[in-house]
Amino acid sequence: MLGRLNHVALAVPDLGRAVARYRDTLGARVSDPLALPEHGVTVVFVELENTRIELLEPLGENSPIAAFLARTPRGGMHHVCYEVSDIRAARDRLVAQGARVLGDGEPTIGAHGKPVLFLHPSDLFGTLTELEEV
Repeated sequence: MLGRLNHVALAVPDLGRAVARYRDTLGARVSDPLALPEHGVTVVFVELENTRIELLEPLGENSPIAAFLARTPRGGMHHVCYEVSDIRAARDRLVAQGARVLGDGEPTIGAHGKPVLFLHPSDLFGTLTELEEV
C-alpha cells in the first residue's frame, strides 16, 4: 500500500531563518514559500535527491503548527508523508483495521495539489502520518 517517502515535515518558528540555514549553510535547493490558509501553514520544500523536507511555519492564530511550537518552541519533526496510489482505498483499509483518520475522513488538497489525509499519531507509534495520492 505504501509507496515512497514523500517528505518529512519540520515545524519551524522562523521560516526565513530555516530557509537560510538549508539553502546557505547546507547548500540545498529550496522552493519559494507557499501559503496554505486552509491548512494554517506556510510551507517551503527543501529538495533532496531522494525525498523532500517540508518546513512549516504557522499561518494565522488557529494554526495547528502554532500549537505544536507552543509545546516545542525551537521546532522539530511534525509528521512524515508517504505516497499511496489510491488514497480512498488506503483510507478504507486503514479504517477497517482500526486506524483513525483526522478531520472528517475525506481527503483535502495538500501543498502539491494532490489529495492528502492525516492519520492519528497514536495509531502509528506517536508519529503524525500524512498520506498523499500520487
